[in-house]
Amino acid sequence: MGVVVAASSALADVLPVVSVDRPLLVARLLELDSMGALTTAHVRVGAQAASVTERTVWRWIKAAKDEGRTDRRPRPRLELSQEAWTVLGQAGGTVAALYRHLRATAPEGSTVPSLPTVHRMVKRDLEAGRELPSRQVADQARTRQRDRQALADLALERPQDGGAAAVPRIRPAPGEPVGPDPLAAWARTVATHEKTPAGELSGVPGVVLPAGGTVVGTQAVRQVAEALGAAVAVDGVCCVFGDAGRGKTVAVQVGLGAVEPSRRVLWVQAPVRSSVTELRRAVFDALALGEHGRFPHRSAQADARVLSSLAVPAVLVVDEAQRLPVPCLEYLQGLCDHPGARLALVLCGAGSERALRRLPQLASRVVAWQEVPRLPPAAVAETVSAFHPLWRVLTSQDLAWIDKRAARGTFRVWANLTTHLHTALAADFRTPLDRALLRGLFQRLGPPV
Repeated sequence: MGVVVAASSALADVLPVVSVDRPLLVARLLELDSMGALTTAHVRVGAQAASVTERTVWRWIKAAKDEGRTDRRPRPRLELSQEAWTVLGQAGGTVAALYRHLRATAPEGSTVPSLPTVHRMVKRDLEAGRELPSRQVADQARTRQRDRQALADLALERPQDGGAAAVPRIRPAPGEPVGPDPLAAWARTVATHEKTPAGELSGVPGVVLPAGGTVVGTQAVRQVAEALGAAVAVDGVCCVFGDAGRGKTVAVQVGLGAVEPSRRVLWVQAPVRSSVTELRRAVFDALALGEHGRFPHRSAQADARVLSSLAVPAVLVVDEAQRLPVPCLEYLQGLCDHPGARLALVLCGAGSERALRRLPQLASRVVAWQEVPRLPPAAVAETVSAFHPLWRVLTSQDLAWIDKRAARGTFRVWANLTTHLHTALAADFRTPLDRALLRGLFQRLGPPV
């Protein structure tokens, strides 16, 4: 008994200064388990370090083996519909009025979130940048919608009076010089293919942009290029991650443009619900080995041909790498570790860094971890003006307002908004370029939240 008490006391002296999160702990326990060295002592110490029970740690290990999941299972997120936000705006921001509306309109048998939950949902979206529409703005939007529908029903020509818009045209800030008509300036810019500001890059193969758009060499693009260069130089692994729509794939394509011509660049799209067989076939096709015969029926033959081809230096880019389960990651690790292979591996995708946690052996081989962040607010005006000439006619204040209301630093949203605005202005040149028009286009960028 004295020995047990002494051991527990010694352990208590160490563990209070040890803190570990679930993914790191599970990854380490799985590594020990793969070597056959996992014991109940490891689980007990890990449970105390994570401030959970031993039974909980065993459940974590089982979930990682069965589901490939080291994090907590995601819970469904409650969202407020556009109709709910309209009701909230008409109620002057009173959440209790919205809660009464939700209870009155809920289908029979369905559950309605509690009032504190609705308060948290509204607060969460407001802190994320959503603006609560005022009662006057909501009424004006509803009136404009009824008027547009009436005009469509009557098949009349759209009235051309300048006071149709609820918000005045976007104009330069006070003190700035007033230039020519924005639409006319934009039309001349597109027609003459005006040279773009410094920092722009020429067209990148494989990158699809809106008409007139150009890839911009942002700080994130340069950082990704540096990370890729470090990994390729030593035939290592590079992980490019970040939320969806931030431009990870484009940054990788730009960065790989500097790879020496003697090194092949191979692109593989990770299949949905990937299996090793599907990934092996994708790598086989990327190497163009199918030209010399059909895909072998035996995996050993396919691997032999792949490894023989990788004797020539190559860069293998796996896009959407977050889809890869542990067996697929082990297959890629095997390609990288083969003595005769000259291969640099690039894993790209939103969540690819979490996928690598499932296989610590491969994660330890990553030479560079590079996140692609949101576009900083201070760089929005310069970047989007270089991206497309359509945005050069607006002031930095207007561009900051658009980014706050809709894009929030996500480059894909800016590209989609450019396409919608280009289409709207091309359809009717007389359309006023004002905030009322932009608010209508914002609604096309995503479903109601």
